Amino acid sequence: MAFNHYEKIKRILATEPEGWVIRRINTPTSAQNFKGELIHFTHYYRIYDTANNPIKYCKFQQIERLSQALSIPVEALPIVE
Repeated sequence: MAFNHYEKIKRILATEPEGWVIRRINTPTSAQNFKGELIHFTHYYRIYDTANNPIKYCKFQQIERLSQALSIPVEALPIVE
């Protein structure tokens, strides 16, 4: 079974109290896929706990993939500005 970062985030969030939020960070970033290709993104997302601290390992680029892993529509995710 291949490693899935979004499934790891799902497991982490299952241990967090309710009230965590997602923030879009408008800073360019890149990630390497399993084919070894470097993919560039114009922004990334980070999840914060109820005390406004970033949750370890909860930085990601593709909100649609998180939505799919959590089985929550993108529109229902707690994204804040």
